[in-house]
Amino acid sequence: MHPLLLNPVFLNVLSASLHCLLLVSALVSWLWNKMTFTAQTREEGSMEEEKPNDRDTIFKMTLFCSLGVSAFSFILCFFNYFYWYASGWSEQKFMTLLDLALKTLAWGVVYVSLHKGFFFSGSGETRFRFSFIFRVWCTLYLVFSCYSFMVDIVVVTEIPTQSLVYDVVSTCAGFLFCYVGYFVKRTVHVNGIEEPLLNGDARETKGGDNVTPYSHAGVFSILTFSWVGSLVAGGYKKTLDLEDVPQLDNRDSVAGVFPRFRDKLEADYGANAINSLTTLKLVKSLVMLAWKEILFTAFLSLLSTVASYVGPYLIDDFVQYLDGQRQNQGYVLVSAFFFAKIVECLSQRQLFFRFQQIGIRIRALLIAMIYNKVLTLSCQSKQGHTSGEIINFMTVDAARVGVFSWYMHDLWLVVLQVSLALMILYKSLGIASVATLIATVVVMLANVPLGSLQEKYQKKLMESKDIRMKATSEILRSMRILKLQAMTIFVFWGAPTFVSVVTFGTSMFLGIPLKAGKILSALATFWILQQVIFGLPDTISMIAQTKVSLDRISSFLRLDDLPSDVVEKLPQGSSDTTIEVIYGNFSWDLSSPIPTLQNINFKVFHGMKVAVCGAVGSSKSSLLSCVLGEVPKISGNLRVCGTNAYVAQSPWIQSGTIEDNILFGKDMDRERYEKVLEDCSLKKDLEIFSFGDQTIVGERGINLSGGQKQRIQIARALYQDADIYLFDDPFNVVDAHTGSHLFKVEFLPAADLILVMKDGRITQSGKYIDLLNSGTGFMELVGAHKKALSTLDSLDVVTTSNETSTLKQEANVSGTHDSKEKEANKDVQNGETHTQSEPQGQLVREEEREKGRVGFSVYWNYITTAYGGALVPFILLAQILFQALQIGSNYWMAWATPISTHVQPRVEEMTIIGVYVGLATASSFCVLIRAMLLATTGYKTATILFNKMHFCIFRAPMSFFDSTPCGRVLSKASTDQSAVYTCIPHEMASLAFSTIQLLGIIAVMSQVAWQVFIVFILVIAVGILYQQYYVPSPRELSRLIGLCKAPIIQHLAETISGTSTIRSYDHQSRFRETNMKLTDAYCRPNFSISATIEWLRFRLDMLSSITFAFSLLVLISIPPKIIDPGIAGLVVTYELNLNAIQAWVIWNMCNIENKIISVERMLQYTCIPSKPPLAVEEDRPNPSWPSYGEVDIQDLQEVVYEAPTRRRSHASPRRRRTGHGHLPEAHTTRCQKLLFCRTRPSLSMQKRNVCGAEKVERGRLAELPVA
Repeated sequence: MHPLLLNPVFLNVLSASLHCLLLVSALVSWLWNKMTFTAQTREEGSMEEEKPNDRDTIFKMTLFCSLGVSAFSFILCFFNYFYWYASGWSEQKFMTLLDLALKTLAWGVVYVSLHKGFFFSGSGETRFRFSFIFRVWCTLYLVFSCYSFMVDIVVVTEIPTQSLVYDVVSTCAGFLFCYVGYFVKRTVHVNGIEEPLLNGDARETKGGDNVTPYSHAGVFSILTFSWVGSLVAGGYKKTLDLEDVPQLDNRDSVAGVFPRFRDKLEADYGANAINSLTTLKLVKSLVMLAWKEILFTAFLSLLSTVASYVGPYLIDDFVQYLDGQRQNQGYVLVSAFFFAKIVECLSQRQLFFRFQQIGIRIRALLIAMIYNKVLTLSCQSKQGHTSGEIINFMTVDAARVGVFSWYMHDLWLVVLQVSLALMILYKSLGIASVATLIATVVVMLANVPLGSLQEKYQKKLMESKDIRMKATSEILRSMRILKLQAMTIFVFWGAPTFVSVVTFGTSMFLGIPLKAGKILSALATFWILQQVIFGLPDTISMIAQTKVSLDRISSFLRLDDLPSDVVEKLPQGSSDTTIEVIYGNFSWDLSSPIPTLQNINFKVFHGMKVAVCGAVGSSKSSLLSCVLGEVPKISGNLRVCGTNAYVAQSPWIQSGTIEDNILFGKDMDRERYEKVLEDCSLKKDLEIFSFGDQTIVGERGINLSGGQKQRIQIARALYQDADIYLFDDPFNVVDAHTGSHLFKVEFLPAADLILVMKDGRITQSGKYIDLLNSGTGFMELVGAHKKALSTLDSLDVVTTSNETSTLKQEANVSGTHDSKEKEANKDVQNGETHTQSEPQGQLVREEEREKGRVGFSVYWNYITTAYGGALVPFILLAQILFQALQIGSNYWMAWATPISTHVQPRVEEMTIIGVYVGLATASSFCVLIRAMLLATTGYKTATILFNKMHFCIFRAPMSFFDSTPCGRVLSKASTDQSAVYTCIPHEMASLAFSTIQLLGIIAVMSQVAWQVFIVFILVIAVGILYQQYYVPSPRELSRLIGLCKAPIIQHLAETISGTSTIRSYDHQSRFRETNMKLTDAYCRPNFSISATIEWLRFRLDMLSSITFAFSLLVLISIPPKIIDPGIAGLVVTYELNLNAIQAWVIWNMCNIENKIISVERMLQYTCIPSKPPLAVEEDRPNPSWPSYGEVDIQDLQEVVYEAPTRRRSHASPRRRRTGHGHLPEAHTTRCQKLLFCRTRPSLSMQKRNVCGAEKVERGRLAELPVA
C-alpha cells in the first residue's frame, strides 16, 4: 500500500475535506429550501414549515448521535489546543486540530439541518427520507471511518486512547446514518392549514392545551428534562392539584395505546384474538407494540454500561501518570474521565425515564384489557373469579408486568458487564482474572437459592392477596421475605470482598506482581460487578413473577364471553313485536343436562304490561335475564325490538350524586327529571338531604335505605325513556305506603299478559280472569298469598288490644319530649345552637389529603414505633464501622502495594492479603448485623402500624363506613402498607448509609487535595437548594397517586357487581371511557413524577461530574512526589462513585418525604374516633341473659343526613313481638342499627344497658339486615 495512504496527516486532510464538503452541501440545501419555501408562501399564503416528527425514536437517535459527535469533537479540540500550545506545534498537530474544529462545526450543522428538515427529500405528501446527496456523504463517511479505524489499530503503534474512542464513535455514527438514510422513511407534521382539508375537520388534541410539554420538546430539552421544569416550578410556588398535572400525550395515554394494541392483535390473530390469547401471544403483542422503545433502551443500556467501565479502565493509567511513568497525558485522561461521566449521566437518565414510560404504557394497556373483559364476561365465567381476584389482576399483576420493563435488558447486559470486567482485569492482572470469573459464578450460584426462596414466598404472597383479608395475610407472610432480604444484603456487600480476596490470592499464588494502580483498577471493577452479582437473582425472580402475572392475566382474558347470538336485535320501530321467544331453551351452565329455561314461547307487543309470577326458584329472574341476553342460548329464537331499561332485584347504585345515578349518562331534561322524581316518590327523600339530589351516595349506596336505593334504581330506568322496561321484583324492599304510591292499581289484574313459571317452564299464560277461571296452579299461587295475608291480619287483631296501653304510655313519654324538641328546633332555626349553624358537608367526603411538608411528628412516630427507637443507634453504629473498615481495607491495599515493579513493597505480600482479608471480612459481618437489625425494626414497625390502623378501623363507628368507600381502606391496607414494610425502611437506611459513605469519601479526598472540599461544599449547597426546590412537586404528586388509585379500584368493583345492569342499558362504551379517564388520571402523576425524578438526578449527576473533574484537575496540577500516587488513585477510585453517592444522598432525602406519605396516610386512620370498649369485665351479664325479650329506649335523638330526628322513648314489654311499621322517612333501618348499638343512646334489654358491651351481648342477638 502506498505510504501516503497510511500517513496521519493525509488522513486528517481527507477528513477535513469530507467535512468541508458536508458544510457546502448543507449551505446549498438551506438556500434551496429557503427559495422553495418563499415561493410556496407567495402562492399559498403563510404556511407552517414541514419538518420531521421529533417524537420518532430513530430520528431522535440521529439527532442525539450528531450532537454527541459534535460535543466530543469540541472537547478534544479544546483540550488538545491548550496541551499543544504548551508543548509546541507540528504539522500533524495543526491538521488534527483543524480537522477536529471542522468536525465540531459540521456535525453541529448536521444536527440543526436534521431538526429543520434540510437534508430530507419528499416522496409523497408526508413520507420523507434523507436526500440523495446526504446519503452519498454518509456512505463516504462510513467508508472513511472504517478505513481510519483499521489504520489506527494495525499501523499506529502508540495510539492515544481518545483517538481510539473517537474512531469507534465515528464508525458507529456512520453505520447509524447509513441505515437511516437507506432503510428508514420519515413522517412529517402536516401544517395546520392543510389538516382540516385532509381530515374533514381539525382534530382535538388529547388533553387540550394542557398536554405534556414532552410531546413537543426538542432534543436538548429531552436530554436535560427541561420540559418538566414548569411543573417543578409550579409545585414550588403552590400545592399541586390534579388539574395542574399535564395530560398525557396520545402515545402514552391508554386511549391512544389500547386501540393500536387491539388493532394489532386482531390483525395478527383474528377478530376474536383476545378469547384465544395465550401468554406467548400476549408477550409477543406487547413487544411488537413497543419494539422501537425497546431497541432504543437497549442502545442506551449499552452506552451507559460501556461508559461506566471507562473509569476503572483508566485508573491504572492515571496512577502511572501521577508516578511520572507517562508524560503529557493528564488533561487527556481528565477529559476521558469527564466525557465518560457525561455520557453515563445522559444515557442513564434517559434510560430510567424510558423504562418508566414503557411500564406506564403497558400497565395502562393491561388495565384497559382487564376492564373490557369484565364487561363482556359471561355469568358462568365470572362465577369462577371473585371480585377480589379480578381487582388483583388489575392492581397487582398489571403493575408487576409494567415494572418488568426495568429488568428486560438485564440478561444480556450481565454477559456484557462480566465480559468488560474480565477484559479490564486481564489487562491489570493477567491470567488471575480467570479466578475472578470463577468467584463471580460461585457468588451468583450462592444467590440462586436465596432468589428461589424469595420467589417461593413471593408467589405465596401473591396468592394470599386473592383472599378477602389479604392485608393481614400479607403482613404475616412478609416476615420471611424481610429476613431473606437481610441475607441477600449480606451477600451483596460481601461479594466484592470474596471476589477480590480470591483474585488477589490467585495473583500472589501465580507470582503476578500486585501494583497499586492495577489493584485500584480491579477494586473499581469489583464494585461494578457487585451490582451485576446482586441483580441477577432479582432479574431471574422478576422474570418468574412476571410470567406468573402474565399467565394469570392471559387465563382471565381467555374466559368465555357472553354469547353475542343469544338475542337477535331488531332496529327500533321495525316491528310491532317487542319481545318474541320461539321454542327457546336457555341454560346458565351449558354443561348441565337440564336447561334452566325449557321450551319457552311467548310474544309481547308494544304497550303491553306483562307479569311473571311463580314460586321461589321457578326461574322468574332467569327469564328476565334471558331477555337481556345474559343466559346462554341452547336452541330456539329470541328477538327483541327496541331499547331496554332494567331494574335488578338487588339495587345497584354507583358512588356519586343521586342525580348522576338517575341520569345514568343521559343529558338533563329538567321537566322529565322532576316528573320522574315525583312518580318514584323521591322528592320527600331529597328534602331530607342537605344537598338534595347533589348528595353523594356512598359505596353501593350505603348511606341510603333499601327502599331509597330501589326507588333511585326505578327512577333511573324511567328516565331512560326506553322501549322495554324489565322489573325484577322491584318493590321487595319498598314499604307498602310508597308501593301504593308508585303503583295505585292491583298488579296482576292490570297486566295484559301473565306468565306463570314452574321449574323453568311457562306452565300458564293469559290474562288474570282467564287464569283464575282455569282453576289451575295460578289460582293456588294467588290463594296461598291471600292466606298468608289473612294470617298476618289475625295476628294483628290478637295483639292490638294488648298493645293499646303500651302505645298510650309511649305517646305520653313522647309527648313529654315533644315540647322540648320544638323549642330545640326553634333554637336551631334561630341560629342559637352553634353546632348546627355551620354549613354541613356531604356524608361521603373527599379523601383526606395533607398539604405542605410532612410534619416531624410523622418521622418521629415511625422511627420510635418499634422498641421506642432503641435499635436505630445500633444500626447506625454498624454502618459506621462497616464504612470505616471498608475504607481501611482499600487504604491498606493502596498504601502497602508498590506503584511499580521497580519499587519494593512496604510489607510482605502474605501480610498484605491477610490484613485485607481481616478488614474486609469484619466489614461484611457489620453489614450482616446491620441488615438483620434493619429487617427486624422494619418488620416490627410495619406490624405495629398495621395493627393500629386495623384496630381503629374495626372499632370505628358505622358513620365512618358510610362515608368511606372500601377502595380507600384497601389502598391504605395494600399499597401504603407495602411501602411501610419494604420501601420506607430501605429508603431511610439508604439515606443514613449513603450519608456515611459520602462523609467517608470526603475524608479520603480531603486528605489528598483539601481544595476539593471547598468545591464539594459549594456543590452540596447547590444540591440542597435543588432538593428544596424539587421536593414539593413529587411530594404532592405522590399524594395525588394515592388519591387517584382508589377510584380505579372502586369503579372496577362497581362494574363487576353491576355488569348486568350496564349491559342492559348498552352503556359499555361509556364505562370503558370512564375507566380510561380514571386510568389516565392515575398515570399522569406517575408519568410526571418519573420525569421530575430524572430532572433532579440529571442535575445532581452533572454537579457531581463537575466536582469529579475538578478534583482530577487538582491532582494533576499538584507537583510530582508531593502526594502518594497510590493514595491519589484511591481517591479517584472513590470519586468514580461520587456522583452516584452524592446524588443518592439528596435523592433519598427527597424520596423519603415522598414515601413517608404512606405512613402519614395510615396514621390518619389511627385517629378515627373509636367506639367504647368491647366488654367490661366487672359488668358481664349472666350466661342465661337474655332470658326474655324486653327493650327500653330512653330519650333517643339521632342526626340523620345532617338533620336531627325527634327524641323518642319506647318500652317493649317482655315476650312481645314488636314490628316497625313506617313511612319512607321513618328511619326504621336506623332503629335496627340502634338495637345493635351502632349508635349511642341509652338502650336497655331486660333492665340492662347493651350499648357499649359488644363482645358478650352482641353474640346473643340476631339481625337480618335489609338488602
